[in-house]
Amino acid sequence: MRNELLFEIGTEEIPAGFLSRAVIDMEDIIRKSLTEKRIAFDGVRCLATPRRLVLAIADVAPRQEDQTIEKLGPARKAAFDENGQPTKAAIGFARGQGLDVSRLETITTEKGEYVGARKTVTGRPTAELLPDILRSFLLAIPFRKSMRWGAHELRFARPIHWLVALYAGRIVPLTIEDIESGDASRGHRFMSPGAFPVTGFEDYLKKTGENFVIVDPAERKNLILEQARQAAAEVGGSLFCTDDLLETVSFIVEYPVILRGRFDESYLRIPKEVLTTTMISHQKYFPVVNDEGKLLPYFIAVSNTRPRDPAVVAGGNERVLNARLADASFFFEEDKKVPLEDRVESLKKVVFHTLLGTSHKKVLRFRKLAVKIAAKVKPSVKKNVDRAALLAKADLESLMVGEFSELQGIMGREYALLAGEKPEVAQAIYEHYLPIVAGGDLPRTDEGAIVGIADKMDTIVGFFAVGIPPSGTADPYALRRQALGIINILLEKRYALGLMFLIDECLAALKDVLRKPAEDVKKDVLDFFRGRLQNQLIAQGYAYDTVDAVLAADIDDLVMVVEKVRALQDFRQNPEFEPLSVGFKRVDNILKDFRDGQIDVNLLSQEAEIKLFASLDTMKTRVEKSIAEKDFPAALNRLAALRPAVDAFFDSVMVMDKDEQVRFNRLSLLYEISALFHKIADFSRIVTAG
Repeated sequence: MRNELLFEIGTEEIPAGFLSRAVIDMEDIIRKSLTEKRIAFDGVRCLATPRRLVLAIADVAPRQEDQTIEKLGPARKAAFDENGQPTKAAIGFARGQGLDVSRLETITTEKGEYVGARKTVTGRPTAELLPDILRSFLLAIPFRKSMRWGAHELRFARPIHWLVALYAGRIVPLTIEDIESGDASRGHRFMSPGAFPVTGFEDYLKKTGENFVIVDPAERKNLILEQARQAAAEVGGSLFCTDDLLETVSFIVEYPVILRGRFDESYLRIPKEVLTTTMISHQKYFPVVNDEGKLLPYFIAVSNTRPRDPAVVAGGNERVLNARLADASFFFEEDKKVPLEDRVESLKKVVFHTLLGTSHKKVLRFRKLAVKIAAKVKPSVKKNVDRAALLAKADLESLMVGEFSELQGIMGREYALLAGEKPEVAQAIYEHYLPIVAGGDLPRTDEGAIVGIADKMDTIVGFFAVGIPPSGTADPYALRRQALGIINILLEKRYALGLMFLIDECLAALKDVLRKPAEDVKKDVLDFFRGRLQNQLIAQGYAYDTVDAVLAADIDDLVMVVEKVRALQDFRQNPEFEPLSVGFKRVDNILKDFRDGQIDVNLLSQEAEIKLFASLDTMKTRVEKSIAEKDFPAALNRLAALRPAVDAFFDSVMVMDKDEQVRFNRLSLLYEISALFHKIADFSRIVTAG
């Protein structure tokens, strides 16, 4: 047997939402741990069911790699005298390293020659290290929520009941609280609850399978899909499956058993989203659809046990679903009795946030902003935008959304259509919530995009205004997601819409609740957007310093900002880029805090400064024209044309002249050049070799 490691953490049922992330984190943790311990390994697998987390590594080296440690001591000239005899500095350093002075070596560095010591640390056997490694691994697995149980201090997702820890076929001695590791795993809680010994990972998979536990989530997913599709096909339909539902269902069972049920056809008159939300979000059922995507009166449930009589279990699920659909049907019929517009007034009773007022006040704020946005980017939809913004939150007071909060916007759209609103208005009511998750669908219509931007910006600026920005990992109002939503909508729609305009409009509407100066709030919100866009662009493959340089100079019109980043990234391949960046840094270093100088052409005396002024005067108009036309590659090439004149200026002109007027004039000239460069990026933030 190779040096295989198997570690199973047996628990009470862990929530499905914890497990998919845990599997990823487990692999990251063990890889990092073994690497830091200098233990070679190969073939990591991390698996999970509701009752167990499993780590299996095909081959773990029997001992740590030896480590050579190099310590630098004093400079060689200080360590030995002119006769080559060791000084007190050398003798003291050798003693501190536990070596004879004769074993010191000469090590050449960038700063010169030093004496140093090299020691080899022999690696320890892996078996000795594994108890601490596995204990640390278990404690490091992060969960959204952890708990303590009994009198124990340990915190974990759910109480731990058993541990299997085997290395090269032998038990790794490990105690977690009062639980000792061994070689005994356990089967399915109901169908095979007993314990059984295992000898390794292959034996473990075989025996857990025999005891009604499918440990591999991917295998469970495939079984669920295959059997559920077959069950749907038997009634002439196909499976309505989402990745999230399949992921969730695969992590709530150890042994999936497929059951098909039926609900009353009369419920098909309810909007499709109500039915699918009830089945998917509340019951974790798969809906069944026909070839046209219309719902059929069937559902597929996944059970964690093999029932004696499947029809009885299916019937129980049918009763539960029909009861929920009966409630939904009642809510739908009752809601239709009140026109959507009549619900707007009732938003005065709904508190959006104690510091930001009611939902009605919020609607009035972002409705006004939405109309102003429409006037700037799409005047033809201004009337629809005004209407959609007014009705956007009206469904919050409906019975349906009160019971199924996931349907906000969806029911607003349905009730708007029933009330005879324009389809564009109804669709905007739904779309203004998009994207619902990071990376989710964006609004397709201008009406939905505009109302969505206005609503999200009012929320972001509002919480910053009252001193509740996101902090660390805490973001209870999803401001990061909403900021990314605004960014992606602006980029997708290519709206020429400045963040500063949006923030200023929001601050004006929120002036009565500000808890600090408006300018401070504005700066904080701009920095917040800068951070979100920076992370997104870097994740897309743009160099960190390219993004940093552009965002340091501009964070207003995001469409233009991204175009600048693309242009600068491409321009970095130009041979002129490196010397141009170095030259610009020199300009900025000399300027430091100098601002707003005025050039006096009569004080330009040396040929190099006269030529630089002439080049700047000519190029400034061309660069600004290229920027106005959003031709940033051309603007960068024209800026590069200034480099020879800048180089000549620094080679022959003393900027910090004794004459105060001459010095001020030369600094003013450099400031004009710096300001021109800053229209694209802050080149001082570019990492260069020079």
